[in-house]
Amino acid sequence: MNSSKLVMAYENNKPYIAMFIVQAIYAGMALLSKASISSGMNSFIFVVYRQAFATLALAPFAYFFERKNAAQLSYTLIWKIFFSSLIGITICLNMYYKALNHTSATFAAASTNLIPAITFVIALVLRIERMYIRELHGWAKLIGAIVSVSGALVFAFVKGPTLNFMPWYTSDGEIGSTTNQFSLKGEFIKGPFMILCANILWSCWGIIQAPIMKEYPAKLSLITLQCFFSLMQAIVAAIAMERNVSAWKLGWDFNLMSVAYCGVIVTALTYWLQLWSIEKRGPVFTSMFTPLALIITAIVSAFVWKETLYVGSVCGAVLLAGGLYCVLWGKSKEMTIGNISEEKHEVQVTLESIKTQEL
Repeated sequence: MNSSKLVMAYENNKPYIAMFIVQAIYAGMALLSKASISSGMNSFIFVVYRQAFATLALAPFAYFFERKNAAQLSYTLIWKIFFSSLIGITICLNMYYKALNHTSATFAAASTNLIPAITFVIALVLRIERMYIRELHGWAKLIGAIVSVSGALVFAFVKGPTLNFMPWYTSDGEIGSTTNQFSLKGEFIKGPFMILCANILWSCWGIIQAPIMKEYPAKLSLITLQCFFSLMQAIVAAIAMERNVSAWKLGWDFNLMSVAYCGVIVTALTYWLQLWSIEKRGPVFTSMFTPLALIITAIVSAFVWKETLYVGSVCGAVLLAGGLYCVLWGKSKEMTIGNISEEKHEVQVTLESIKTQEL
């Protein structure tokens, strides 16, 4: 009896377990990428190897699962996919990894909480989203977007007292705070600004995917094509930025593990886990777990790499998470109301058709 209860509990909680794994993987991406690039690996070359591993990992699955159902590729569609890869993957990733030289892994993880708010603002400007001024959910989305951006600014620029969880590390005066180091050099603005630009590009990429997927609904093949195009673009960018051949060497070391992790685990595994979770619980459910990556990254950075945490950073993280949940709540409420109105409309159409048949 107890074993059956455990099995039922596991089945009911599988989406929660899957999303915890996804956010832990994203936290690992921020931590490993930061460590690899800080150790001297060129960020442009890092993107090349990451996309190479992602393409090799996804291509076999795309071929075996979608080779019969994939739609035909026209020249116009190929250029659309190429352009979306350039904007949302190649330039976005290059800016993200370049920014890791000027900020901490914790801030990089925190910045992902801005993506839903940024996407909402861009969609609002493009009139893809609507602002319902007379409805509570409309104001929730707007206020949530403002609070999220404010939280990011507080996280990046407001310090305050330090939160020292490990007093034994401070005895020798060696605190490995990346943020501190770059603020002393006067470069603390570069990292947050570049990551903000990367998040804007990623939000634009997400918006572009909707019309592309209508023309090419094979999701796995689509992401594989985008990874391949991004690989070609990243090679060109890396050759232009780094001419030293020795910088391209990749041995059996930490850098190999980092690029393989980001390419195979982050791109391939999390893609499937998120698709499965969306199918089971919906997209809002998966978005609710986004702040978890920030928490995991902050804890690991503080305990392993002695990264200094500030009261201002914690307050900014709270604002980020609060704003994110406001946006998600407003979107969820809007979708619920929209579904109810559609159902009412369908019922009215059905009743009218019945009356017409009776007459």
